[in-house]
Amino acid sequence: RMLLHLPGQCAGHWDILVLLTHILGLFLIHVLFLICIQAHPDTEVHTISLYNGLKSLMPLWVQVQNFRKAIEEIMNQSPEGVHLLCFSQGGVICRAVLSTSPNHNVHTFIALSSPLAGQYGETDYLMKAFPNCLKELVYLVCYHGMGPEISICDYWNDPHHRADYLRGNTFLPLINGEKPHKLMKDWRENFLRIKKMVLIGGPDDGVITPWQSSHYGFYDASEDVVEMRNQEFYKRDTFGLRTLDARGDVSMCVQSGVEHTKWHSNITVFNNCIKKWLI
Repeated sequence: RMLLHLPGQCAGHWDILVLLTHILGLFLIHVLFLICIQAHPDTEVHTISLYNGLKSLMPLWVQVQNFRKAIEEIMNQSPEGVHLLCFSQGGVICRAVLSTSPNHNVHTFIALSSPLAGQYGETDYLMKAFPNCLKELVYLVCYHGMGPEISICDYWNDPHHRADYLRGNTFLPLINGEKPHKLMKDWRENFLRIKKMVLIGGPDDGVITPWQSSHYGFYDASEDVVEMRNQEFYKRDTFGLRTLDARGDVSMCVQSGVEHTKWHSNITVFNNCIKKWLI
């Protein structure tokens, strides 16, 4: 575990929590941390980094439990509230934390290039989890094999095997309300405690597939992208997304020319998509 913070004199500012869990490890979080404190020197910035490197492949419910503990410790010290800035797989974890934390005080949730509606694509990261496995076959492992033991399976969303996804995935369909469960109402209320959600992604990401998943879009069975407002979980408002959008509290930022491992260090992305929300 790593927890860094910079004490501030910042009445009127919310603390900033930067969270990620990534195969590339601690380097990413150091860069984003430095950018945040340079832009907001009077704001307390905390970084939480767990499950880096190959540990990022641990099951997401395990990761959510421990990230939630770390986040709640900071929130308890920040009664005015916090902003939550989460990158890549960390964004999916943060989404689950928001839904499962009844007393959180997160003001703004910023998801930076996160597969919020799922992942379906062949990338270097997929090859680390499933060497020599085509994307068309990953569902056999994720939905029928050892899927619950590997993080990427928790948000692997094969559009050609919808029934298997709903039956065999015990993470993403639950937090997005695609599979009914007894905690849906509570999780929806918890999620809607946030005041703003900022979704950031772009067409040159190269990892999040489709890239529109960072904006809650995803493939249909023909692998055509269905944008957020036409998704069933949006139309049925299963976890509060439509309500949040109707409040005017969903902001989307598209940035071209940014590869997945560059989002955290791209000053243009920070200035155009992030900085104004961290006040």
